[in-house]
Amino acid sequence: MNAIELGPLVLSGERFAIIVGVAVFLLGAGVLASRVSPRFNGWSTVAVLAGLGAARLAHVVAHWSYFADDPLRALAVWQGGFIWAWALAPAAIAAVVMLRERRLVAWAAAPVIAAALAGIATERLTTGAEPVAAPAMTLARLEGGAVNLAAVDGRPTVINLWATWCPPCRREMPALAQAQDAHPDVRFLFVNQGEGPEKVAGWLEQAGLGIDNVLLDRAMAVPRHYGTVGLPVTLFLGPDGRLAEVHVGEIAPEQIGAAIARLRRNS
Repeated sequence: MNAIELGPLVLSGERFAIIVGVAVFLLGAGVLASRVSPRFNGWSTVAVLAGLGAARLAHVVAHWSYFADDPLRALAVWQGGFIWAWALAPAAIAAVVMLRERRLVAWAAAPVIAAALAGIATERLTTGAEPVAAPAMTLARLEGGAVNLAAVDGRPTVINLWATWCPPCRREMPALAQAQDAHPDVRFLFVNQGEGPEKVAGWLEQAGLGIDNVLLDRAMAVPRHYGTVGLPVTLFLGPDGRLAEVHVGEIAPEQIGAAIARLRRNS
């Protein structure tokens, strides 16, 4: 399982784990506010906001080469990308400053630990990929000809499931196009879902994207094979054609690079 469906909303396992962790933290802090001291109300709000900001900032700094040309992308928190160890410092500083008493500061560790355990457990239960083999199906190639998804050539493969009507798909496509150019040793397949060649070609031309291996999955058979939900979805396959990793939702450039590096290490 790599996504959680909440009505029309589809969340990746990572994003759902963040929500669970924050909810557990706020619930725990609320219990302390009602039973120990009302100071925990203000502290929990500051800790969440400052912790999220610090964790995001740490990710941006660690991957600055991907943000240098577009620093404002640091605000695109919906893409994911946090280093959670850095959230501890602002939470601890806020506890010392706002709770003031040593006894209350000690109590503050309880919701932090509970949130960390809940988030880690949720992520482990909702992420991970079964090593499913690529489907034995042939899809028409927008540029002409056809591609057999099950055919392996010794390279890792990145399969992006997308559609022109999907805003996150459109936003992430330039990053995927750049990755295709930067990694000739990786096979990229852009598998459009349910649309005709005229619509797909028209949008690519309008967007000014010259990408190779745009495939037409009119029957939307690929997501059924892998059991994925929602769009966009990016699948990372090893050189043997077996699924190694799934990213649900809009993917950031640094996430593409990190996933490809993991494929290379494990191949």
